[in-house]
Amino acid sequence: MNRNRVRGRAAGWAAVALIASAAAGCGGSGAASPAVPSVSQSAHAAAQGSSGAHASALHAAAVCIRQHGVPGYTDPVLTPSGQVYSDSRSLEDASQAVMAAVQHACGQLLTRAGLNPGSEPPAPPQLVQAGVRTAECLRAHGMPHVQDPTSRSTYTPGHGFGMSASEVPPGGKQSPVWQHAAHACSAQITAEIQASTLPSLSNDG
Repeated sequence: MNRNRVRGRAAGWAAVALIASAAAGCGGSGAASPAVPSVSQSAHAAAQGSSGAHASALHAAAVCIRQHGVPGYTDPVLTPSGQVYSDSRSLEDASQAVMAAVQHACGQLLTRAGLNPGSEPPAPPQLVQAGVRTAECLRAHGMPHVQDPTSRSTYTPGHGFGMSASEVPPGGKQSPVWQHAAHACSAQITAEIQASTLPSLSNDG
């Protein structure tokens, strides 16, 4: 992904309220297995077991991260298709010393969980659609260089898509153009942020 981008569109948008992400737990129940399970049933059970082990490994890694300097780190979400979305912003905001401590203490757990916060999965359709609506609004309100995002565009869970330097108006987020666009497109920006939260992303696997 191209990391030379302004952090999420929401960063500095004065007209946009912060959205609090409430982590929702998922539970399930299953009927008793027949005496002789079929091949498909056995495969399904194996897949469920593998998914459960992966989720447990992700939780263990998250607990370790919280215990070693990033107390606000949210558990990653695992989608039914096996995609993992993570609270990458919390790690980006941590100091180098904290990240060194996390790597030292949690490295094996991160590896076991296959957790790589620096490489999020492609943006799901729901997020891309919300981002396109934001881009259309920004272009209509004085920011003609903003491009429609795609599934391959850089985004941060909980903060939406980033913007390249060429998309930002002169003067940056303090400019009248930026402020006007923020006010005019606050609803679209808020919807994009909502679509990028971990609970929303967990439904897009």
